Amino acid sequence: MDFESLSRARQELDPRVRQLVAHLDAERKALELEQIEEKAAAPGFWDDPEAARPILKQRGVLTGDIALSRKLSGGLEDLETALELSREDPDMLAEAEGVENALRKTVEDAELRMMLSGELDGNNAIVAIAPGAGGTESQDWAAMLLRMYLRFCEQKGWSTEMIDYQDGEEAGIKGATFIVSAPFSYGYLRAEAGVHRLVRISPFDAAKRRHTSFAAVYVSPELDDTINVDIPEKDLKIDVFRASGAGGQHVNRTESAVRFTHLPTGIVVSCQNERSQIKNRATALKVLKARLFELEQRKFQEKVAAASGEKADVAWGSQIRSYVLQPYQMVKDHRTGHETSQTQKVLDGDLDDFIRTQLLAKSLKG
Repeated sequence: MDFESLSRARQELDPRVRQLVAHLDAERKALELEQIEEKAAAPGFWDDPEAARPILKQRGVLTGDIALSRKLSGGLEDLETALELSREDPDMLAEAEGVENALRKTVEDAELRMMLSGELDGNNAIVAIAPGAGGTESQDWAAMLLRMYLRFCEQKGWSTEMIDYQDGEEAGIKGATFIVSAPFSYGYLRAEAGVHRLVRISPFDAAKRRHTSFAAVYVSPELDDTINVDIPEKDLKIDVFRASGAGGQHVNRTESAVRFTHLPTGIVVSCQNERSQIKNRATALKVLKARLFELEQRKFQEKVAAASGEKADVAWGSQIRSYVLQPYQMVKDHRTGHETSQTQKVLDGDLDDFIRTQLLAKSLKG
């Protein structure tokens, strides 16, 4: 990129950066943060962890917004300095281009973050993955999706906790559920809810035929005590069983794992990551409430079939995205039309473009 091109890029980024910085309003949020720090330093604040949790969550959001505002402002200043230096020394153009690329990525990420204005977008996410019909083939595809999302979270620096993991009979998984603990993780990951379709030469078929597999991804917000979801006892079937799969010395020794089935909707959630059945029951109930809350929200918005997949068959015609590995390489989102031939990058967790495109499309519709 030559000097004139970089100058035009800076002119294009300048108003976007200033608009984002104004929206983030770091000065006001710094004052709010001071008030929260005073509360956190008060005697007795940590005596009630449940009461402290929403305040600490707010502190995390404010801290993140302030840091993002400073990063944007600093990036723009760095680009202006780099441009001035490259005007006098053409050898600095490559460094200036690197600064421009970094700032553009920050701006795009910040603009995406501004789209997350839903009431619960700032919450942690609960992600569940279930294979469709097809036995080993679909179970293996579900395991590939699990790896993809865990890699995505790892690349974002997000913390994940696996609360349920059920091995497949020959390969893959029968299901998995994990919690993503990061500000706005639900806002980002809700774009991934739906049915995902894989087309490939099956590694489990001796005849090397092409197979199509389906798996469903459910994404729900982790709820706090401000939202009450009442589940009558008569609507629940509760089973306890021995934990299976990786999990430590307690696995398969005690009936500590818990499975809740919500009879009116057919939603099933399990938890087996704790040694204590009581803790597993509490976690499973939390996940069930989140799933039911999300389902009701989707119904209210008349988007349940497309957005959460709860009423959709895990089969033809209901998928949100296709991953074609044979006879050509292509990942395509059927909601937005966004596609890429870089299939391995996507399966390795490179989902930013798909999520950004979907959230932008929903923002424009809304």
